Amino acid sequence: MFNQYQNEIIAAVAILIVLIVFIIIKFKSKQILTIDDESSQAPTQTEEIVVTKEEADLIGTEEGEFGEEEHQNTATVQALKTKTIKRRDVPAHGKITKNHFSEFSGQRIIVAEDNLINQKVLTGLLAGSGIEVIIANHGQEVLDILETDNDFLMILMDAHMPIIDGFEATREIRKIKKYDHILVVALSGDTASDDIKKMSDAGMAEQLEKPLKMETLYNIFYAYTGKDNASEYVEVIMTKELNGAKGLEVCGGDEEFYREILSEFVQAYENSTQVLGQLLENNELQKADKLLLDIIGITANIGAEQLHAISITIKDSLSNKEERSYITLADEYKIHLENLIKDIKEYM
Repeated sequence: MFNQYQNEIIAAVAILIVLIVFIIIKFKSKQILTIDDESSQAPTQTEEIVVTKEEADLIGTEEGEFGEEEHQNTATVQALKTKTIKRRDVPAHGKITKNHFSEFSGQRIIVAEDNLINQKVLTGLLAGSGIEVIIANHGQEVLDILETDNDFLMILMDAHMPIIDGFEATREIRKIKKYDHILVVALSGDTASDDIKKMSDAGMAEQLEKPLKMETLYNIFYAYTGKDNASEYVEVIMTKELNGAKGLEVCGGDEEFYREILSEFVQAYENSTQVLGQLLENNELQKADKLLLDIIGITANIGAEQLHAISITIKDSLSNKEERSYITLADEYKIHLENLIKDIKEYM
């Protein structure tokens, strides 16, 4: 009987062996794949412990801490310190004619303008004045000219040009210290406040509206020429907390006076977080309102825009005694004040 079914039994055993081998191979393959996946996803020991300072700053510490903001703010103090050319006041005068520009004979300017008609208007206006005019058709030409010759009073910079526009060209110019003495004046038909801010942010100190007004051009020449301001610069600090240009403007361009005001602010308000906090906790809202009113005024004068804004918000919230949101807002005040004090001390 065994002989009768011998072939069938051998075949069945062979099939069983093949199945067992197949299952074993399959199982081992799955194990290998699992191990490979885990090893590829898991960081190595080096990856777990090596974290650069820059990464640590970005990661921060525990949730709710403000390390990142403080690091960024401190770095910004150095990165955004710039110089601005001192200007003199323009006295009242009568009607300006082409002949008046001879007062500025010997000055040299670059006109960066891609429109041929506008080029002709400007060169024609200044013809015979003794002012040397160099034409650039786009921003790249301006940069090329300055590489070999930077003895210019100003650049009349069209905002919108091919190749490199006026905004980008101005940003590049303001990065280079040896060009600090050159005034960049925007030439543009854009007069909206957002457009003017964009020009200012790029480093354009003044704006000439198109179509060009002769009197405005004369006033700019007058303001930036003369013995009173030749080769004089005023250092301006620009950070997330302190708009030095605005504060200096309030102080009439007198940097020494501006520094004096900043010093007095530090002495008077460095501990205002504690004072304000106590007034709010003790529900002495009338006194808190008076303190905030003082702070709002002085922060507007020195250009402390962030602290100015949060002070207004806290003052407005004092009217809602039930919600007491001013308690939480006081924490924001503390952060902005501390960063502002750091910026001022570094500037001083």
